[in-house]
Amino acid sequence: MNTVYVVGTCDTKGSELRYLRDLVRQVGCDAVLVDVSVSEFHKEADDVDVQPSEVARFHPNPPKPEELKDRGKAVAAMSEALVEYIRSRQDIDGIIGAGGTGGTALIAPAMRALPIGVPKVLISTVASGNVAPYVGPTDISMMYSVTDVSGLNRISRVVLGNAAHSIAGMVLNKVSAAADERPAIGLTMFGVTTPCVQAVTRALEVDFDCLVFHATGTGGQSFEKLADSGLLVGGIDVSTTEVCDYLVGGVFPCTADRFGAFARTGLPYVGSCGALDMVNFGAMDMVPSQFRSRRLHVHNPQVTLMRTTPEECNSIGEWIAERLNLCEGPVRFLIPELGVSAIDAPGQPFHDPEADSALFAALERTLRRTTKRQLIRVPLHINDPQFAELLVTNFKEALRDH
Repeated sequence: MNTVYVVGTCDTKGSELRYLRDLVRQVGCDAVLVDVSVSEFHKEADDVDVQPSEVARFHPNPPKPEELKDRGKAVAAMSEALVEYIRSRQDIDGIIGAGGTGGTALIAPAMRALPIGVPKVLISTVASGNVAPYVGPTDISMMYSVTDVSGLNRISRVVLGNAAHSIAGMVLNKVSAAADERPAIGLTMFGVTTPCVQAVTRALEVDFDCLVFHATGTGGQSFEKLADSGLLVGGIDVSTTEVCDYLVGGVFPCTADRFGAFARTGLPYVGSCGALDMVNFGAMDMVPSQFRSRRLHVHNPQVTLMRTTPEECNSIGEWIAERLNLCEGPVRFLIPELGVSAIDAPGQPFHDPEADSALFAALERTLRRTTKRQLIRVPLHINDPQFAELLVTNFKEALRDH
């Protein structure tokens, strides 16, 4: 039986959640109703498959009872417990939830914890706004509830009904990723590293399904989410530029967990310094005042780039190397000594040998080299065809070493 987990707070959304559950069952799926209510006055209901107390037992570090009297802390604690509960289940073919701001924040992390490809639908009162904090790097489908999730009415019955039928349709009509028999690899690309990544892809696409991710913050997270989900056999992380925005304060930052998927999985990793010469901002008038006197370059009307300084490059190199030191699988990090982006070359606006030297020196000084973890410097520009060839060669070697 295909099983859909229906998740939400039954103390305030009980009729809506049972409606979702019943519709899912009517179209041929099994449905498990998981109650994650946090009200201290909520009584466990008979018409629920998993009670809040059962979910709460999965919290890795249960809070004290007095702490749970604060609703915000209670929601956060139940959210942490739900993540671990969902991770423990082996029978989830799909998951659907419904809620307002609190319920959405509670449920979304558990959905993100599931592998890419497991159907996820979240009906929410905030789904017409900025959904990035809820969706993150995953394939959650968010549906705007139109009316508040507060009882059944002529609007909510239709919206919730469409959501129930959509999750059931996804579960009952699975699309197999095995249609392409080539193993998948992930690559990161930015506009200024496009020639390099395209050359690598051309060289490998006969044997590998090459999945290219745009390094705009969520792109890198999606790249690593697929690695964590077991959907990649390795990665060629050409464009590590999101680290610049994370450390300096740009608009396309990675998270503190950048490179974490490769540390956890031991998958073969080949990386480089792609676009570590820049921090990203919006239009020129959106550049923070403290950076207005810096070396800026208008990439397009919506994106302004700022050149990283030698001091920033030193910090960036150290941070990347420290993260790579946690990786026990095959690691090859290649340094293109003649420039790290299309605009970091003689005559280009971000050409700065001093800043590049600081970056390269920090990487060399900080990375702990072993037979598996290697740092390779070459007298090439990142977009030179020969550099792409070296990336391909080293990736094939890393695969053999895995």
